[in-house]
Amino acid sequence: MFLSSSALRFWVLTGFMALLVTHVPLAEARVHHLHHHHHAAQVDPDPRHMVLLSVTALVVDEQTQKVVYAKNPEPAHPIASITKLMTALVVIQNHQNLEETLTVSQEDVDTLRYSHSHLRVGTQATRLDFLRMALVASENRAAAALARNFPGGTAAFVQQMNLQAQKLGMKDTHFEDSSGLNGANVATAQDLAVLVETAVKVPLIHEITTRSEIQVPIGRGGRLVTLRNTNPLVAQEGWQIGLSKTGFINEAGQCLVMQATIHQRPTIIVLLDSRGHHARFSDANRVRRWLEVQDQTALGLLSAKPVPKSGVAL
Repeated sequence: MFLSSSALRFWVLTGFMALLVTHVPLAEARVHHLHHHHHAAQVDPDPRHMVLLSVTALVVDEQTQKVVYAKNPEPAHPIASITKLMTALVVIQNHQNLEETLTVSQEDVDTLRYSHSHLRVGTQATRLDFLRMALVASENRAAAALARNFPGGTAAFVQQMNLQAQKLGMKDTHFEDSSGLNGANVATAQDLAVLVETAVKVPLIHEITTRSEIQVPIGRGGRLVTLRNTNPLVAQEGWQIGLSKTGFINEAGQCLVMQATIHQRPTIIVLLDSRGHHARFSDANRVRRWLEVQDQTALGLLSAKPVPKSGVAL
């Protein structure tokens, strides 16, 4: 039997509609299934499953002194402007006059990397303001001026930085300048955890590094200029930060060290050699979320295991 063209079109259309009715609900069910899994996703408490972008990471429970997460913790890395925490320690522990007026000189200009600065040659401010600019805005000329105005000059200041590192037991740390522009300023993640633990106990360093911004009289005619913290997390709700310092040069990548209270526990976070401007901050947020889901008893048991060289779990 032969069908007319109109009848053939009718049966083809009917078959197509039947297929559509059959498959659309399946497709919708598949989409619903995917959405269901997306919304049900949770942070995996297993440290082996936390993926960080930083080449090196270390997380230490400050109360128990136990490492709760480690990734490639052994190598000594260039540390860039994390250096400025030691610069601040040397200034404060040597009881330098914070109200003394310092002047930016040509010697403070970066001729190694020609980095940007808010400070013109001839700008004057107190030593305290130079310290604030070095720690909050990571101002390199401020750090250079602090070292240059130390008794004995920059060389004596850097020597004090290295002596202080030795006193703290930072055996794999070395400094060549006060700003971190020199790639020979190096430390391990463990050494930096020691530095953070020491610096956060200094009230002035705690107070300065946790400010989201500062105002300093460095504009023309002493006009106040607002400088923002290089770590945006200090202004974010949900973070209880006790100390913060960022760093970057090409050799070091993007670096971040912090002390923060997470899940009612003071915690030290060291993140080194992240690639991409926001990677270190994203990693810090990942660490915080991971710690927030931990059962603290189980976490203590995990931390008792030795740190594998290439692994992340303890």
